[in-house]
Amino acid sequence: MNVNLTHAILAVITSEEGPVESGGAVVFRIRDEKERERVAKYIGTVTLGMVHDLRNGTYIVVKHG
Repeated sequence: MNVNLTHAILAVITSEEGPVESGGAVVFRIRDEKERERVAKYIGTVTLGMVHDLRNGTYIVVKHG
């Protein structure tokens, strides 16, 4: 049996201080907005994932099928 994961959240980049539900993804807590954006773009490039800005101080990097 061959099982492939087609969509997965690889990383969460946020300014949130409290607990973050990540579903197993790596969570990066970065206060500075420009640094959050830079890290999100870099992780997206390295993992070949798409960066999505949730517009609340949080970015997610998602691997689409």
